[in-house]
Amino acid sequence: MSAKYHLDAHCTALLDQYNNNMPLYTKMAEVVPSLLKKFLNEADIIVASLEHRIKTESSLAGKLEIKGAKYRNIQDITDILGVRVITFYIDDVDKIASILERMFTVDWENSIDKRKAHEIDSFGYMSLHYICRLPKELYYNEEFPEINQFRFEVQMRSVLQHAWANMNHDAGYKSGVEVPKVYLRNMSRLAGMLELIDDEFSRIRSELCDYRRKIQTLVASGNLKEVPLDGDSFRSYLAINPFGRLNKKIASINQAEIQEVSLMNYLQLFIKMGFTTLGDIDNLIKENFEAAYQIACFQLGLTDLDIVSSSLGPQDLCIAAFLKSGRGKEGLKFMFDTLNGPSESNDSMAEFLLVQTRDLPFMNQ
Repeated sequence: MSAKYHLDAHCTALLDQYNNNMPLYTKMAEVVPSLLKKFLNEADIIVASLEHRIKTESSLAGKLEIKGAKYRNIQDITDILGVRVITFYIDDVDKIASILERMFTVDWENSIDKRKAHEIDSFGYMSLHYICRLPKELYYNEEFPEINQFRFEVQMRSVLQHAWANMNHDAGYKSGVEVPKVYLRNMSRLAGMLELIDDEFSRIRSELCDYRRKIQTLVASGNLKEVPLDGDSFRSYLAINPFGRLNKKIASINQAEIQEVSLMNYLQLFIKMGFTTLGDIDNLIKENFEAAYQIACFQLGLTDLDIVSSSLGPQDLCIAAFLKSGRGKEGLKFMFDTLNGPSESNDSMAEFLLVQTRDLPFMNQ
């Protein structure tokens, strides 16, 4: 098969070695990406894509035609198996590199950090290329003992760097025609914008992480009046189980078990009720705790339910708040519409609750 290429005897022998080793390359292409996915999951790093390819025979032959003399044997060619990791954030590239350094054996002499080689006054293709081996302590296969000797390449870059590389390759290399300077200048401007966007995405993520840590600290310290009500802060608030004491008291009515459910749908209701901080929810609990318990006694007292939802506590707190404020049926229907979606049955549920709760002690205070 190698006769169809313009190769000398040495390069033809290399191509024959390549074809003979294809089962080994296929096994490497199975093992390496699988291990890398496992490492990324353990490190809780989400990537845009993780791709791999085995260099085709025609591609390898083209490479050998140009510089085949530099390779003594097929093991000297380090990119027959290539893995590419595309990250969402540019700072994740270094995190993944750190994982590779710990898990694989890195050939530093042949690895390239094209980010460092980048000229300060230009923009363009940047990525980190590691040449690696599988250490025996990580993976060994008696059927393929050579798997720990052959090297493979891992390229790491961000989504925007990947976009630039593809655009630059299409415009600059594939056409075979020299690109006019005006287009090169425009592409350089675009590349500069992409790099700035890459940096901004990472900066925003870093600031969001700092914000979340600050919110968690404030919630843990009890300074709830200082915490704005939003998705992140409400999630942190739920982590300290603010409705837990009320739910336990409600469950004791029937000695019931509490079934934990997500309470994130209450965020929209609390915002529509005009709450702006976690302190507002804390006040809702303090001011309506006993009233919510009275409502729960009415709801469960004549039943034999032995499982209650963890949403019962916050729901009864809101029912109590709407009834105390005088919003009555209109407020209750608004609550059910917000939590469950608009429905005709919400009107009848609101009417039923209004009638059945009018004689509860908190309504006559």
